[in-house]
Amino acid sequence: MEQILTWQQIYDPFSNIWLSALVAFLPILCFLVCLVVLKLKGYQAGFLTVILATLVALFAYKMPWNLVGASFIQGFTNGMWPIAWIIIAAIFLYKLSIKSGSFEIIKKSVMSITPDHRIQVILIGFCFGSFLEGAIGFGGPVAITAALLVGLGLRPLQAAGLCLIANTAPVAFGAVGIPIIAMANLVGIEQHSVSAMVGRMLVPLSLTIPFFIVFLMDGFKGVKETFPAILVAALSFTTTQFLSSNHLGAELPDIISAVVSLAVTTIFLKFWKPKNIFRFDNESNFTQDNTLSFNQILKAWSPFILLIICITIWTQPWFKALFDKDGILSYTSITLQFSNITTGILSPSVTGIGEAKPLSLALGVDLINGKTVAQAGTAILLAAFLTIAILKIKAEDAAECFWATLKEMAIPCITIGLVVAFAFISKNSGMSTTLGLAFAHTGDAFSFFSPIIGWIGVFLTGSDTSANLLFGTLQQVSAQKLGISEALFLAANSVGGVVGKMISPQSIAIACAAVGLVGKESDLFKFTLKYSVAFIVLIGIWTCIIAFFLQGIIPEVIVK
Repeated sequence: MEQILTWQQIYDPFSNIWLSALVAFLPILCFLVCLVVLKLKGYQAGFLTVILATLVALFAYKMPWNLVGASFIQGFTNGMWPIAWIIIAAIFLYKLSIKSGSFEIIKKSVMSITPDHRIQVILIGFCFGSFLEGAIGFGGPVAITAALLVGLGLRPLQAAGLCLIANTAPVAFGAVGIPIIAMANLVGIEQHSVSAMVGRMLVPLSLTIPFFIVFLMDGFKGVKETFPAILVAALSFTTTQFLSSNHLGAELPDIISAVVSLAVTTIFLKFWKPKNIFRFDNESNFTQDNTLSFNQILKAWSPFILLIICITIWTQPWFKALFDKDGILSYTSITLQFSNITTGILSPSVTGIGEAKPLSLALGVDLINGKTVAQAGTAILLAAFLTIAILKIKAEDAAECFWATLKEMAIPCITIGLVVAFAFISKNSGMSTTLGLAFAHTGDAFSFFSPIIGWIGVFLTGSDTSANLLFGTLQQVSAQKLGISEALFLAANSVGGVVGKMISPQSIAIACAAVGLVGKESDLFKFTLKYSVAFIVLIGIWTCIIAFFLQGIIPEVIVK
């Protein structure tokens, strides 16, 4: 017999929003202390954080124990599928590239463009990573690019940290624009106004990131020595991102910007070289191999070319339609659901106006359904199988790579599952909304705190999409109360979220797994934390400047 539970979230359990927010913040504080102060491993910090979040949900928010348990299962499962699935498939593809010997040719081909690590990070971490973010999102870009850079000679911590920072500029338009499209649908406006405003707000950040990455690697000296190349990469990316987000919408800015920037920068490097070559390994006797044939290079890059092709196909409307309810491949969809919980949680409107909405605890896990984020992992796995065939990798070698991947990813996957489980407990109990509502009580100062809400949302959930869905309505209502166009605060939520991605426990776990730093999550977290805080403060100031002095650049909102 079905057990029907209906529990309504309480956003202010202590009848004092600031006290409630302090209690809701305790699990986050626990995670920070575990990583930064106690220097625990990622899965240990995640486990303790889940325990504390469970206690807060049970005793402060009065959430029924079985709903807390269901939230944990829902979160952990979502951590495994699609997030861990994407990472496993990506690392498997990378290992196949190494096993076949192709990666040595890839390194030589990149070295033929430039042996300079500073510019290699721009080409791979920033440009190629932005393309992957636009295509798959959900941690895959950082895993793939960080692993590539380690193979090119960067230290693991440097590669992971720099790729996390490089991954900020494209996050808002990641996964074919899902973060912005989902938020626009939630609040009932056309996505173009939000897309355009995000593109306008991102101009300073997108221009700055390539310079900042090189500065972190080699200081002002490095920026000066590589200034022309950085300028070409930054200007081409930012200009294309601005134009595409303002004229085409949210779906393609990352992909178009990345392709343009990568192509323009590569062509530029045919005519310009830095005077001094910088490498972390201090290698000085390197040789640029210009004897590689086009076919050799094409074959070596085939795993990642296949990755791009498969991801592109997976995102096409005609392909997604195959898995619709009446599609010819609908039978491939496998759905897991709680059999004893049907309604779950009622989530009241953050404005206090309107009826509470049901928050389902059903688990929809579609193994190959193009309409879910799970598409990316399966697409990458298909690219891996095609790689095995094209590069003629022996079955036993491919199996060895796969089992090695599973062995290496076991602990990181548990870490990812735990941090996503915490995110779901926080969301389903109402703790996340409590934090957002506390900031909404700041009045005119909300312009500064608006992006910070998105920043916290991405830290909690690991996803700009989730943060936008969590706080989109709150941002819209706050803008209306302050008499400011809602497009600004909706965009600020997304832009603030992009710099929260580099400190998200989920992102940290993925990056560490990709470069072999499992158990060193605290080191990577400390590396990115200070930069994330600095960026969000600057974005808060930038939002205030727009709200009070540059309202003319805010696009008109069109209600659906």
